[in-house]
Amino acid sequence: MSGHANYDDAITTDGLVRRFGSVRAVDGVDLRVPKGEIFGFLGPNGAGKTTVIRMLITLLAPTSGKITVAGFDVMEDPVEVRSHIGAALQEAALDDKQTGRQLLRLQGRLYGLTGRQVKERISELTGLVDIGDAMDRLIGTYSGGMKRRLDLAAALVHRPDVLFLDEPTTGLDPISRSRIWEEVRGINRESRVTIFLTTQYMEEADALADRVGIIDRGKLAVQGAPADLKRARGVDLIVVRPDGDVEKAALALESVPTVSAIDAHDTELTVSTSNGAALISTVALKLNECGIGVRELTLRTPTLDDVFLQVTGARFRSAPGTGDGSVEEENPPRA
Repeated sequence: MSGHANYDDAITTDGLVRRFGSVRAVDGVDLRVPKGEIFGFLGPNGAGKTTVIRMLITLLAPTSGKITVAGFDVMEDPVEVRSHIGAALQEAALDDKQTGRQLLRLQGRLYGLTGRQVKERISELTGLVDIGDAMDRLIGTYSGGMKRRLDLAAALVHRPDVLFLDEPTTGLDPISRSRIWEEVRGINRESRVTIFLTTQYMEEADALADRVGIIDRGKLAVQGAPADLKRARGVDLIVVRPDGDVEKAALALESVPTVSAIDAHDTELTVSTSNGAALISTVALKLNECGIGVRELTLRTPTLDDVFLQVTGARFRSAPGTGDGSVEEENPPRA
């Protein structure tokens, strides 16, 4: 049995495969997450993201391949893995008839902490995740954001080496989301806990993650630091909102020199080019020649959402208030 202190990578997978019947939900995923990192794990719905997480936290056995978490083999030492991880999943399993303190006390005792250790740990967590006076109120009186923070505290009560956060801010208002972000950063910075984060919000991954991995159709399509992935796009993006048929506007721009790709999405086009500043006026003139009005024409550098679109053919929605945060299916690039 390996010792959990003697490892460099908090999470590794080698050739990870999971089949459901004839479907390969996870198809040969190789992951490396160094100790102390915040790793963002992204993918369209049905891409295999949840299946990977369930295998990492010992809830689902792989069909083949190898997984280590906190230095332990998930198949050989699942009990050790569970004792060294914390998990705050999408649906917090909280008893509304308990107080926050009662829930954390129970969680601590389940992990074998003494009464004194539990008391000390609750005191530390009260400040770390900003529960405050609500600790002695019934959980049934908590807001959604407060329940998420309590669930986070419960996942941290035994001082895990690796923390799994599955869409921790879905459905929260912008203020609550911002507070959770600060708490996640603080936990990582102060405790050096490795954090494996899944999220529906691209700006969340961009703001929090040291590196991200994007899974698509069961395969890890790309992984790296957000800045590196955006730089690897190697293009400027001209965003066009035509006054009329988007497909007609896309056809009009296909013959413009130095255009490397045109992505049509809802009411806008994204034109990829190596020199956007030089091309933006040409794009405007070409559309005008074809009798296509332009409501908006902007030049910008690539975002993580553009990387996601390029890799998966889908685009993430932005912050709450614009939809439910789920992935939208995207038209494939025209060029």
